[in-house]
Amino acid sequence: MRKKRRKLKKRAYGCLALPFLAAAAFILIVFSMTDQTPKFLQSKTIPDEFIPIYKAAAEEYGIQWELLAAHHRVETKFSTMDPMISPVGAEGPMQFMPCTFVGWEHPTCGGLGEGNIPDDEKTDPAVIEYYGGYGVDGNGDGKADPFNIEDAIYSAAHYLSENGAADGDVERAIFAYNKSDQYVADILYYVDEFSKQEN
Repeated sequence: MRKKRRKLKKRAYGCLALPFLAAAAFILIVFSMTDQTPKFLQSKTIPDEFIPIYKAAAEEYGIQWELLAAHHRVETKFSTMDPMISPVGAEGPMQFMPCTFVGWEHPTCGGLGEGNIPDDEKTDPAVIEYYGGYGVDGNGDGKADPFNIEDAIYSAAHYLSENGAADGDVERAIFAYNKSDQYVADILYYVDEFSKQEN
């Protein structure tokens, strides 16, 4: 009788475990299909191909390279967002608003014309310099393209540097990039995580 009871108990525990495992699997699948993935489930691995670009841009502008990696992770999940245009019109791997990239002195900026900058002007370093934008030709091909990974990362480094990161005021720079306390917290979380990794 005792042996039978033990077997029944083991079967009962096994039956209880199956629904729990099924529920856990379901939760993982649902979270993986949404942007609301809990931090403990999110990848903290930086794709290797981006690290040399982060480091070169960070050195050029005197900021921490992990800061660029964190922005890239939060903005477009390392360029896996498709399309790389936000609902408000931010563009490319680092999600620049066109007028921030080209400069707010551009005639189409400051009103309802936001985002209507002609493509040939949007990528022209001379136009960007003239209007005081943050766009940078990071790969030296004569264009500053917000959709090009090198140009986007160098431009983000330029922006963050000019807004306090180069002077050690990283939180101010992050807040300038996206005026949200939660955004600042998210970026700092990834900066901390990436700083622990050996790269």
